[in-house]
Amino acid sequence: MKEREITTLETALGYHFRRRAVIEQALTHSSQAREQESQQAGENKYKVNDNEQLEFLGDAILSLVTSEELFQRFPQFREGELSKLRAHVVSERHLIRVAQRLELGHYLRLGRGEERSGGRSKTALLVDALEAVLAAIYLDGGMEPVRAFILREILAPELERMEREGGALPMNDFKSALQETLQGLGLAQPLYVLVQEAGPEHSKTFTVEARLNTKNGEGQAEFVGRAQGSTKKMAEQDAARQLLSYLASRPQSAGAKLARAPRAPDK
Repeated sequence: MKEREITTLETALGYHFRRRAVIEQALTHSSQAREQESQQAGENKYKVNDNEQLEFLGDAILSLVTSEELFQRFPQFREGELSKLRAHVVSERHLIRVAQRLELGHYLRLGRGEERSGGRSKTALLVDALEAVLAAIYLDGGMEPVRAFILREILAPELERMEREGGALPMNDFKSALQETLQGLGLAQPLYVLVQEAGPEHSKTFTVEARLNTKNGEGQAEFVGRAQGSTKKMAEQDAARQLLSYLASRPQSAGAKLARAPRAPDK
């Protein structure tokens, strides 16, 4: 790869490589490596490294970072819900969008045959290269930069998109989970109050409070969750999430009785 290409890629990745060889290997397809080996002769033959082993390592890193982040973000989710969400985030269908956004196809080192067959736009090659790039960042800089990259470029944008578009995130069940939890504790259901509506008709922002009263409707609310969203439903869900977090933080005598979020079908 030319110096200018590496610099451009580093800008897109938000990471500067100290060892250029590792990122070059991450972008070297086996077709290019085998082609280079076939051109060698005599005793000077040597193995040309491709990105297959880096892809293996990058896949494991992606799964670990994603699992850890989902575990931290959604403590009320069951194993099946977490597994289902992780499977989507690390799926080829999602990762190809990330690879295309980073224009990884432009930087791939391909053999002539793979080049002629349109390898730069093949989903499998691009996703493999993305996973290899994750491994390259890890080997060059350690876990922190690769974790930051995964959260910034892969995980956070997709979770935000799914929530914004009403996707199949289990977080849409926060209100139901809160209702089940309060029933299990023998407490009154929360009161959802629209406290503010702002912005133009086509781009409104709604502010909702979810008020928890544990004294049978008498007196001041024990806890108030307050959230904003582009729809009242989204704001209510986030406010309900805050109430669930509050209930989980109460003393063990109460927290032990908390109901868990409804189970999503395991697949």
